[in-house]
Amino acid sequence: MILDKFSLAGRTAIVTGASRGLGQSMALALAEAGADIVAVASSAKVTDTAAAIKSLGRRSIAIQENLADIHTIPAIIEKTLAEFQRIDILVNCAGIIRRAPALEFSEQDWDNVIDVNQKTLFFLCQAAAKQMIKQNRGKIINIASILSFQGGIIVPSYTASKSAVAGLTKALANEWAAYGINVNAIAPGYMATEMTAALQADSERSPAILARIPQGRWGTPEDLQGAVVFLASDASNYLQGHVLVVDGGWLSR
Repeated sequence: MILDKFSLAGRTAIVTGASRGLGQSMALALAEAGADIVAVASSAKVTDTAAAIKSLGRRSIAIQENLADIHTIPAIIEKTLAEFQRIDILVNCAGIIRRAPALEFSEQDWDNVIDVNQKTLFFLCQAAAKQMIKQNRGKIINIASILSFQGGIIVPSYTASKSAVAGLTKALANEWAAYGINVNAIAPGYMATEMTAALQADSERSPAILARIPQGRWGTPEDLQGAVVFLASDASNYLQGHVLVVDGGWLSR
């Protein structure tokens, strides 16, 4: 049955940025599809996500770590393997944004965004892949953005990092497909989350954004659930290096 290919029963997923918004929603979706979840975030609220997953009847642990520091990665991997003995799925959702005109953008804001969105993402992919190679299979899903394809406005480091995510996804797929690892990405459009609260409240930018979205609304965290389950499941076994855009049609215009 085709629906059986979407089942994640018996699999373990690490989801970063899982304390809220997109990461939390995707973690819950993977759990509903049958996966046990390692919820990772810098916020203590990540324990709420783990509790919600347990209420669905799945196993879950919460790991609070500073994802701006790659030295936290070994602990994430070690705690996952100690609890679940395997890593089947990695969802790199943790991300930050800083807004300022390019002429005024600071080195600190640049480094902060690149460290979380690009550097930690790569080295977490690397660490998870080493375990996935031992298992002869794995699914890595990176969260890119529509700004992987566009320049955006007053977000130079975010655009740079998300462009890198799209490129890294393709590069890693090229290297790791031979080991049974699928590496793909999801590129959300304008999503109604805490990160975009200022834009949603902007009396000029918000109407302009909505006017360009054919579907006529901001996306919600739930809009990514089907995409992440698909990419984490056997239904996507022949998909490699793909950036799946979920944007209500934004890039179509």
